[in-house]
Amino acid sequence: MGKSSITVVGVLLLCFLVSFSEAEYRKYKDPKVPLNRRIKDLMSRMTLEEKIGQMTQLERSVATPEAMTKYFIGSVLSGGGSVPAEKASAETWVKMVNQIQNAALSTPLGIPMIYGIDAVHGHNNVYNATIFPHNVGLGVTRDPVLIKKIGEATALEVRATGIPYVFAPCIAVCRDPRWGRCYESYSEDPKIVKTMTEIIPGLQGDIPGNSRKGTPFVAGKNKVAACAKHFVGDGGTTKGINENNTVISYKGLLGIHMPAYYDSVIKGVSTVMISYTSWNGKKMHANRDLVTGYLKNKLRFRGFVISDWQGIDRITSPPHANYSYSVEAGVSAGIDMIMVPYNFTEFIDDLTFQVKNNIIPISRIDDAVARILRVKFTMGLFENPLADLSLINQLGSKEHRELAREAVRKSLVLLKNGKYANKPLLPLPKKASKVLVAGSHADNLGNQCGGWTITWQGLSGSDLTTGTTILDGIKQTVDPATEVVYNENPDANFIKSNKFSYAIVIVGEKPYAETFGDSLNLTIAEPGPSTITNVCGSIQCVVVLVTGRPVVIQPYLSKIDALVAAWLPGTEGQGVADVLYGDFEFTGKLARTWFKTVDQLPMNVGDKHYDPLFPFGFGLTTNLTKY
Repeated sequence: MGKSSITVVGVLLLCFLVSFSEAEYRKYKDPKVPLNRRIKDLMSRMTLEEKIGQMTQLERSVATPEAMTKYFIGSVLSGGGSVPAEKASAETWVKMVNQIQNAALSTPLGIPMIYGIDAVHGHNNVYNATIFPHNVGLGVTRDPVLIKKIGEATALEVRATGIPYVFAPCIAVCRDPRWGRCYESYSEDPKIVKTMTEIIPGLQGDIPGNSRKGTPFVAGKNKVAACAKHFVGDGGTTKGINENNTVISYKGLLGIHMPAYYDSVIKGVSTVMISYTSWNGKKMHANRDLVTGYLKNKLRFRGFVISDWQGIDRITSPPHANYSYSVEAGVSAGIDMIMVPYNFTEFIDDLTFQVKNNIIPISRIDDAVARILRVKFTMGLFENPLADLSLINQLGSKEHRELAREAVRKSLVLLKNGKYANKPLLPLPKKASKVLVAGSHADNLGNQCGGWTITWQGLSGSDLTTGTTILDGIKQTVDPATEVVYNENPDANFIKSNKFSYAIVIVGEKPYAETFGDSLNLTIAEPGPSTITNVCGSIQCVVVLVTGRPVVIQPYLSKIDALVAAWLPGTEGQGVADVLYGDFEFTGKLARTWFKTVDQLPMNVGDKHYDPLFPFGFGLTTNLTKY
């Protein structure tokens, strides 16, 4: 009896030691273990529920601790304008992200979630962040070194708020400015867009020289995982209609819309987002040939593929009409993570049912989960899942604002300078008795930042975040003795009753994003045209256009002495004044064709009947040595 008791105790003790040692050492938690073995070890411990949880991305507003732990959720995002509090500080963001992360870590396997956010021109959802020019302006610079620095600065500001993943860059090749996302595109020319993928090593870090092609890479706690979007052909839809059909041959798709993806994969991009659009009638979210066949197999992309916001819902028309079919089509196409973002139990239930009934093979689930885990391990999320406050001083830092100001200067395009070639108006004299500044965009931070700033569609006004309006920049630049008079929409009598030396008219488009920005007429809304007519009809004027794309300007061109395309410059309006007043030269060259009339669209460089107002590559310079 005694011996038998000792034996039982010994066996129990041995079992306890084995289980204790198992709890203490899990191969997947050991950073010294090779990556593939860590993935394999972790996946061998995962239930189907845990695997499907990894494939699910929720919006932060529904990512409760209960949801995270019950459903083993793998990812959370902030939609456009979704913030923990109005004008939230970096500390508030860090606290929120860590609360969600702690819930994920409390699950049996402790797999960290990955938090994603749109950071398409700086950390654009966050109050006090540096807002860089939108891509339409950055393409003008043709400066990959500058673009990489912007990626580095953006990564620091995003990490300052505790977030390790951004849905950027957009590498669409916008072929028709009627598209409401055209300002998210660097150029109509695939070569320029391809060059601008240099933002990826800025965001993620330079991929090591010995890396396998297609392997995702993120260089530690000061970098973020990037996302090349939207795969593929989103900039080529008929009439520029958002989420529409791109009609083009396979050769054309590869030649125009694919080159930047090839470069992104080589540079180690961690994720790729699928486009809402169709290619020749086939929804991209259901296109297995391109998502799995081309991106994963041919380009050897080894990161994870993510859907767009409710992207699989839109496989059917109307959206969500047959959700179980959408789940099957999207996951079977090769999408690894689904941006649900709200009704997550429906997605989880449908996918679970389909796997258990062999509609979707478990091998497809395992491929998705392995890819998601590869990115998380590569990022160091298992070693450093929680954010700290060590980078909060990076948010909106002086250094980053100076970089944004440089980007503004380099993104300006001088389209006209003087009614006569031998009498240029720019650069403007800093010493003048009285200067008129007019227009709806002169003293409006929201208008100069555009869409995807603080909220999804953007906001007019100057209280949305911190920055410098173009008017502020002008006042800072002119001689202290020069009187600057601002009148948003002056009439002819006001102009004639004041003795102005010259006028600066700053007009453009109101903020918009995506579908709301689709436009078939591309006109500047009133009172913009009236302001141009009233002011430029009475006095020497320079017109500065603050737009997300080329707009109709030909009818007013003869009245205008000088014309500058400033695109959507972001928070650092001082950069516009720097160049208007000759502290720096105009160097920007159009990365888009500027049409005469919308009837010509789509019109791109290389087309047979190319007859633009200002051709691709056009841009005057100011020879400052003369002045």
